Amino acid sequence: MRVTNLAKLAVTAGLACAMSACVAGPRVSPVEITRFHQSGAVSQLGSGTIFVENAPGDEVDAAELSVFKAAIASELAELGYREVPRSEASQIAQVRVQRYVSQPERSRSPVSVGAGGSTGTYGSGLGLGIGINLGGGQREMIGTDLGVMIRDKASNDVIWEGRASISVSDNSDYADSSANASVIADALFSEFPGNNGETVEVRVSN
Repeated sequence: MRVTNLAKLAVTAGLACAMSACVAGPRVSPVEITRFHQSGAVSQLGSGTIFVENAPGDEVDAAELSVFKAAIASELAELGYREVPRSEASQIAQVRVQRYVSQPERSRSPVSVGAGGSTGTYGSGLGLGIGINLGGGQREMIGTDLGVMIRDKASNDVIWEGRASISVSDNSDYADSSANASVIADALFSEFPGNNGETVEVRVSN
């Protein structure tokens, strides 16, 4: 059996990295998504009137969050919803966003887009803040956690909830807020409404 000298390979790789200044190409994680829904409310989803708003209790950067709300509204329209003023809507989509920057070899530090929880169950609006560590490289990583709850306006019951997370390097096209919002919203609403409680990954072309 042939044994490779891993120590020698590691030293060689380290020297090559140092000589090339460790320039890393763009990196994009898969979008990790989890969806929940009430089985008896599935027939209500994907049609009718809806209004998209900030999740209550968030202190948000309104300008940046509006980009994500627009991306979500676009996905909802493709599903068959019609966006209307709140007073005319039969359903309400509440949006929560958190973006953060991970320094190389450091823990992530949040930036001001929104606040999210770390754990949660269906209907709580929590469960955001999932960090994705791609490892390696010397680029800053920009993470986005997105949460959407669709409520029946009459009863205020949560009839669908989705959570999505993505991490991209700062030199990726998806580091741009608009592109980031588009790709994470597209993944979150793919194969809507999704399997209840199932967590899946959606690959993104770099």
